[in-house]
Amino acid sequence: MDNRNIYFPHIMIIEKITDEAPGVKTFRLKFKNEEEGEKFKFQTGQFAEYSVFGEGESTFCIASPHTRSGYVECTFRQAGRVTSALSNLEEGSVIGFRGPYGNIFPINEWKGKNLVFIAGGIALPPMRSVIWSCLDNRKDYKDITIFYGAKTVNDLVYKYELDEWKNRSDVNLYLTVDPGGETPEWKENTGFVPSIVEKTAPSSENSIAVVCGPPIMIKNTFPVLEKLGFAKENIFTTLENRMKCGFGKCGRCNVGKIYVCKDGPVFTAAQLAELPNEY
Repeated sequence: MDNRNIYFPHIMIIEKITDEAPGVKTFRLKFKNEEEGEKFKFQTGQFAEYSVFGEGESTFCIASPHTRSGYVECTFRQAGRVTSALSNLEEGSVIGFRGPYGNIFPINEWKGKNLVFIAGGIALPPMRSVIWSCLDNRKDYKDITIFYGAKTVNDLVYKYELDEWKNRSDVNLYLTVDPGGETPEWKENTGFVPSIVEKTAPSSENSIAVVCGPPIMIKNTFPVLEKLGFAKENIFTTLENRMKCGFGKCGRCNVGKIYVCKDGPVFTAAQLAELPNEY
């Protein structure tokens, strides 16, 4: 039995920092206690609390795939007190990490299906964990299609991995930026993500769609997918913007009858249709 204090964080060392976009960084973290690191397990879709001692903690998804061990990664945008403190840290610095929390994307149930991933802006990190977990077991899935967009070319995150996905013969990648966000060198799509999805019209037959993005993008993408024939039960998203303490104890993640920290953050469109329009 694990008697560990549920509020007591693991001590993590920042092994690598990657600048993704203006104000956006990715931390690769390793456990200071190697034994704790060997025991640590998580599944794609789960999240954690990341703390700067003396400043507080923030909630982010685990952006790395569960298929790779020895480290975890998080990607965040500098926005408030804690994320500003995180942004000021350097490689070799120590932070706190507690988790994993929440439910998962049921990727084992998706075996043998086509997968359509749709992400916008800083919401690619939770999608990245799912994408790589599936790509690391590529033979288990049929067609894999990725739609990803941001306000501007500079705002696209994981540019090095976007290039890798683009060059893979077993991935269909569609990139886009909002009108006015392109550069003279930009050769991809220009337009909002839902319109690019509608124009491309991925098949809904034997397919799962995963949508991660700002609330307005999710709201506008669901009807497009339903128009294309996707059943609400086959459309998944994550409400990670609602996560707070990790346990559902503070109550700030409450939406209707559910607590996102405990019952989510992964939900289907069918499940969300039963909730108040607060998410």
